[in-house]
Amino acid sequence: MTASAPLSPGAAPIGGHRRPLRGLRERSILPGFGLSLGVTLTYLSAIVILPLMALALRPWELGAAGVWATLTDPRVAAALRLSFTISALAALVNGPLGLLVAWTLTRYEFPGRRLLDALVDLPFALPTAVAGIALTAIYAPTGPLGALAAKVGLKTAYSPLGIFIALVFIGLPFVVRAVQPVLQDLDREVEEAAQTLGANDVQRVAFVVLPAVAPALISGVSLAFARAVGEYGSVVFIAGNMPLKTEIAPLLIVTKLEQYDYAGAAAIGLGMVAISFGSLILINAAQIFLAGRGRR
Repeated sequence: MTASAPLSPGAAPIGGHRRPLRGLRERSILPGFGLSLGVTLTYLSAIVILPLMALALRPWELGAAGVWATLTDPRVAAALRLSFTISALAALVNGPLGLLVAWTLTRYEFPGRRLLDALVDLPFALPTAVAGIALTAIYAPTGPLGALAAKVGLKTAYSPLGIFIALVFIGLPFVVRAVQPVLQDLDREVEEAAQTLGANDVQRVAFVVLPAVAPALISGVSLAFARAVGEYGSVVFIAGNMPLKTEIAPLLIVTKLEQYDYAGAAAIGLGMVAISFGSLILINAAQIFLAGRGRR
């Protein structure tokens, strides 16, 4: 009497042949996948894909030459250059500043730490128009900080510097909230081991802390940049809105819409999307590269 071979999981002997139980094998571990996928695709189509398709198609009512003429108009080019340049500078400043704030909130205990932690989220909750009015009141030539800056020859409000201040204000929470969880989960024993091996504070931060938080830091900087590019409410009051000098691209889009130039407004929006998409691709590539180096 010979022993029969054991049945493999997911197979049953039928007429001397083994047939896989496809229903069990192909069933998802989590139920409701079809419904979840359908809702996700419907949401993305209605909220993201269709509006982007409309934005991509509407400018071509002007023709290729009209789109190019709109984007190369000196006023439009100056607004795009101002928006993207100052947004990039504000995001780069928010990088080390947000890292410092996150480090302080994570590594130190001091009176008022929870209050300070809550204040970091204030730009998220504060209406952008209210933020713009408050910043203008503070940094205007008659405001407390604006008057101090005027004494040393700095014009804050109604200048590119005012736009920069507003974009730093609204972008800082993105960096702090992206880096803070990573710092909280960072094993301090690794830092202590580096210190035991003779690393000083600078070396410990440069070779232990920064490689661990670099992907999250880049993610926070990219989010701050993306938010700054499209910011309108907190900037329009403090910018001054002078064409070719302090006029931002979102304001120019609103101006085109008020003139019923929908195709021209869509052309500017399409240009902003193209530049933002290219910038985010470069940022994500850098993030993936640093994350890969961190796993080695």
